[in-house]
Amino acid sequence: MIEISVSDARRALRAAKDALASAGVRRPRVLRGERTEHPFDACELRTERLVLRPHRTTARDVDDWFELQAQPSVTEFLPWPQRDRRQSARHLRDRTRHVRLWQADDFLALAVELEGRLIGDVSLHLRKVARAERSLEMGWVLHPGHGGRGYATEAARAMHDLAFERLEAREVTAVTDARNRRSVALATRLGFVERSRLDGAVEFALDRKTWGEVRREECERDRKRPLPVELRTAQETSRPAGRERRAA
Repeated sequence: MIEISVSDARRALRAAKDALASAGVRRPRVLRGERTEHPFDACELRTERLVLRPHRTTARDVDDWFELQAQPSVTEFLPWPQRDRRQSARHLRDRTRHVRLWQADDFLALAVELEGRLIGDVSLHLRKVARAERSLEMGWVLHPGHGGRGYATEAARAMHDLAFERLEAREVTAVTDARNRRSVALATRLGFVERSRLDGAVEFALDRKTWGEVRREECERDRKRPLPVELRTAQETSRPAGRERRAA
């Protein structure tokens, strides 16, 4: 006899629901219960170096998405099957539909764009809707060829701001493979705290208070960061003339 624990059953059900949602198959909205106060429709978000925007099925994006999914280090830690070019294009097309957060199980997927090229994906999954306990699960994937430059951190922080400021989340969670050291390190840098480990997966959580503390620390570091040489030079050459005369 095969025994299945309650946690295993819940995890399997959740994985099945996520797989269906990723393919655009979800319960009708009338059956999904409570809604947030206002729907959030995907828009373009800009960071210092990146553009986070809805996915598109342009020829360039289709090529970039296939190239990303073909990386062994990507599929090793994600429950994604190996896809040929046609399957990858279909998967990208499915992702273009995930542009609204309003009810439980809604899924928002944004492309991470660097200098016109798609290099990754960040997502938010609305898990709990009630305002007092609103929770979203965050996901991220970055082409390994662009790792080590802080792009994943930059994109993830923008999504945190979206979750806590625009969507008024009380908590953001993330689940990653415990063997994925880069992903675990990223979660730690972002302020996530490990909540549990089960069958090789690590669940992290970040509450609203901790997020606020992390953001204040980031702002303080940015304030103390030296200006680029060219900017310092520009400021020095644009000092008011009156100050120079007084100094003379």
